[in-house]
Amino acid sequence: MEIGWNGLPYNPISNFYRQKFGAKIYKIPVTVVDSCPNRKGFKGMQTCVFCDVWGSAANAESSVMNLRDQITRYQEIIRKKYKAEKFLVYFQAYTNTFTKISQLRENFETALEFPDVVGFVVGTRPDCLSQGVLDLWQEYHQKTFVAVELGVQSFFDDQLEFMRRGHSSLDSWKALLKISSTTSVDLGVHLMFGQPGETDADILLTAKLVNSLPIRNVKLHNLHVLRETPLEGLFQDGQFLPIERELYAQRVQLFLENIRPDIFVQRLAAYSSRWNELVAPAWTADKMGTHQFLIDFLRERQSYQSKSLT
Repeated sequence: MEIGWNGLPYNPISNFYRQKFGAKIYKIPVTVVDSCPNRKGFKGMQTCVFCDVWGSAANAESSVMNLRDQITRYQEIIRKKYKAEKFLVYFQAYTNTFTKISQLRENFETALEFPDVVGFVVGTRPDCLSQGVLDLWQEYHQKTFVAVELGVQSFFDDQLEFMRRGHSSLDSWKALLKISSTTSVDLGVHLMFGQPGETDADILLTAKLVNSLPIRNVKLHNLHVLRETPLEGLFQDGQFLPIERELYAQRVQLFLENIRPDIFVQRLAAYSSRWNELVAPAWTADKMGTHQFLIDFLRERQSYQSKSLT
């Protein structure tokens, strides 16, 4: 068992934050945009099959609050709950580069007004990266910590088509190389396991591709069904069956054992915070239970990140 990660079988992102900031870092999730290219129907695109009306926002009420109020409110909640001292503002919902450069700049300036905020994280997608956006990220990198999380989800075009992502695997590849070659921001990717027809070979190839990319971290999700999403219709019609927790754990094990030890892991599985919107699988609502299940699963099998690479 790897003992260099505080007893965990993987390299958690918290290690990176402690190394960089000397303290535990907490993210403040905020919503500043209310759409994306898919929802706008650009180039014939459709809403992603898994995306609900909130666009992955952590807090539904954020849509009616301005950015400053969101940061103030959620920072105080997190501070009281965890005795937190340092924060990153996480521009999470929808596609955060799907707006004007001037608005992005204003959002970043607002986030940095808070003395305990040490930087920000931007969630976006491969096809919303103008040169102006890249230049702005690099500008702010010179004065604060800037991280970008790219919603790749899959490196297989058939899976991307099923999810109706509207971009290809090649688009993701080009975007990651473009970001890394023109900026110095901290770069990570989101991946979804549990796709229809997914195989162990897919997971192994995904790990191999991740190892070859200039990224620092990865965030894992299980594809799950929320109410009033296209995926709900497919689920009800029997065209989509969510992955069982045991099989998902096997996929996570296979992936982790085959990725570089220096890649930080942000999360092992998705979590549905709005339980009333979750259709299936039920285990997606149990955040800590699922997390502990995955940890125990790995430990019982003496599995750990990069095991197959040593």
